[in-house]
Formats: sequence, C-alpha cells, structure tokens
Amino acid sequence: MNKIESKNVHLYYGDFHALKGISMSIQENTVTALIGPSGCGKSTYLRLFNRMNDLIDNVRIEGDILLDGRDIYKKNIGMRIDELRKKVGMVFQKPNPFPKTIFENVAYGLRVNGIDHRSFIEERVETSLRQAALWEEVKDKLKKSAFELSGGQQQRLCIARALAIEPSVLLMDEPASALDPISTSKIEELIYELKTKYTIIIVTHNMQQAGRVSDRTAFFYLGDLIEYDDTPVIFTNPKDIRTQSYVTGRFG
Repeated sequence: MNKIESKNVHLYYGDFHALKGISMSIQENTVTALIGPSGCGKSTYLRLFNRMNDLIDNVRIEGDILLDGRDIYKKNIGMRIDELRKKVGMVFQKPNPFPKTIFENVAYGLRVNGIDHRSFIEERVETSLRQAALWEEVKDKLKKSAFELSGGQQQRLCIARALAIEPSVLLMDEPASALDPISTSKIEELIYELKTKYTIIIVTHNMQQAGRVSDRTAFFYLGDLIEYDDTPVIFTNPKDIRTQSYVTGRFG
C-alpha cells in the first residue's frame, strides 16, 4: 500500500521554481532516501509532508500530496495541520532538545495534545525511549536536563520525542550529519529497526548511509526528480547518466 504519494507537485518560493512536477509513491514500512547536491529540492520536498513549507513567505504549491489516500493540502477534504503533525513526526539535522528534563522532552507532545494521565505518559515515555534505543542510558536520570546528554543521545531523544505521539510517518532531515561516526552508526541501526513500525523518509548527503539504510532512493537535481528506484539499482545500475555521475562522486 502507498503510504505517501505526490502527484505532479510544483513548489515556488516567490518566482523561484524549487520543485518541478514531482511524482513519487512511497510504500508503508519502508525507508526512502532523498539524495542530491545541496539546493536541489530534497529538504523542500521532505517538508511538504508535514506542511512546514507553509511557514515560509511567498510559497506556492501545485499538485496533490496524499497521506493514506487523503490530500493533506485540500481544504474541506484534507486534514487539519495539528492532525497531520500527529501522523507525521520530524527529526532535524541538529539535535534540538527543549530546555526541559529528559522525561519532559519526550512527554511534551503528549501534553500539548491534552493528555495528562500520568501513568499513560510514563508508559509512552519509556516505550518511546526504548524504541529510540536510549532507555538503558537515561532511565536513572530522567529528571536531569536534556542538555546533559551527548550530541548522539540528544538526537535519539529527539527521535523518541517524535515517536511519543505515535506517528505513522517519520521524516528525518540529515539526522546524523552533525554526529560522530559511532553516534551515526547508532542512528542508522535505529532507522533500520524503526521501519517495521513506521514509514521513514530520510534526506542525506552521505551516499554510504543511503546505501545502508534505505529500501528505495530518489535522486533530485535542480528541482527535478531524476530517478527513483530500489536503492541497489540506483547505486549499481542507474538509468540516467546524471545519477551515475552523482553516486560515483563525479559532482555534488
């Protein structure tokens, strides 16, 4: 089943044509990597799925973007932004924990959504931290500041925070680019494990990372979707010479 679909999507920042007729279908419980040089539209495309581009002035979007068959941009038949963001979690490039305790970072989304049942919150916090492979490292310091954690731990905390409200889709914008190799490896292992429960889309500049964690890969270039296929095909037998040049390091 297609979890997410875009149909002939164009996006403009003022007069700048940033995405040019992007059509893609992303299946449930898969990891999809978006690759391509800086400024080619990867993060812009990613942010379509939780409507974060709405926050930017002079943005105009054409085409259809579907989540579970529902168009998330159409008024009346679409879905409210708060409903959408419960379904679509987001993890950013740099860890961005809140100035709160470890526990309250994870509980934040639940409280914002009006949940105040203490035992339920405690259960969701523990479950989310376990899913983010962080529970054993922080279970004895849940009342300490999130800023006491290392960079890699902070990023896993941000993943736990996104998981706490039980989304079905997880967007990750270069989630390991600011981390050391050991922390990066932990994030990659986590992504691989999480796809059993979530549909994951990851933007990455790291070709090896895309090869390791994703089932399918999309290559973007100058706002166009050049090629989208199973990851082994993209990296070993791409159909477009531009894809081949990029994945072999000839430009980018």
